[in-house]
Amino acid sequence: MKLIWLETDGCSGNIISYLDAHEPNAGQVLFDMVDLVYSNSLMASCGEYAMEKLFDTLDKEFILIVEGAIPVRDGGIYTIIGRYRGRPYTALETVKLLGGFAKYIISLGTCASYAGISAAAPNPTDCKSVKDVIGHETVKLPLCPINPGILSGVLYSLIKFGVPPLDNENRPLETYGITIHDRCPRRSYFDKGIFAKKPGEITCMFKLGCSGPKTRTDCPIRRWNSTEMWPIGASTPCIGCANRGFPDGTEPFIKCSIEDGGAKE
Repeated sequence: MKLIWLETDGCSGNIISYLDAHEPNAGQVLFDMVDLVYSNSLMASCGEYAMEKLFDTLDKEFILIVEGAIPVRDGGIYTIIGRYRGRPYTALETVKLLGGFAKYIISLGTCASYAGISAAAPNPTDCKSVKDVIGHETVKLPLCPINPGILSGVLYSLIKFGVPPLDNENRPLETYGITIHDRCPRRSYFDKGIFAKKPGEITCMFKLGCSGPKTRTDCPIRRWNSTEMWPIGASTPCIGCANRGFPDGTEPFIKCSIEDGGAKE
């Protein structure tokens, strides 16, 4: 199946993360599992020719990945995908157009899923999620950035079986079914009431502001790119980057203890 990977208003963090994918690697997925026809970052073509490749896919069966939020203020002029036949195409109109033809749509990352960092206050360009722009649900894969294995699994499922089982926010249950807290290797400290007083301690970081109890994703069991490292493994509290409302709604990220026994954010 053909694949369009469209980057809109964001930091390109998801495509960068995915290029470090391991077992399968990015090349195995993007060129063997699917037929990648358009990617802002990866395609060699540019200019009108790249846009032509994009629009030539509309009459074919394809999966659309949207990475990043969508600015809607002033007609969306703050993010331009490219120029075609003498005029610029905004992310707003391009996502609406492609969304009307795609067989499946994946909102990749927290910005695409919930508007995320791009919509953080004061949100001067009025960034919206993909769903808010196209008007119907997508398969949401919130994380900042995505773990490559999550996307690979969803692409495989879409191609072989169709849409995987989803929760009430249209996230795959396999990945987002339970919280980080449920599978956290430090859970026993929480159950015993043993809490870290400052970053770097090996006990539960709930009182330092950890968002693990309210964040649904499989970070404790799925590491990035064949390493053993993840935020809590590095003694950093979960900041809830997969949640609706991130980052404004999950701040402060860390509450650090100070010598007088109080705490500062």
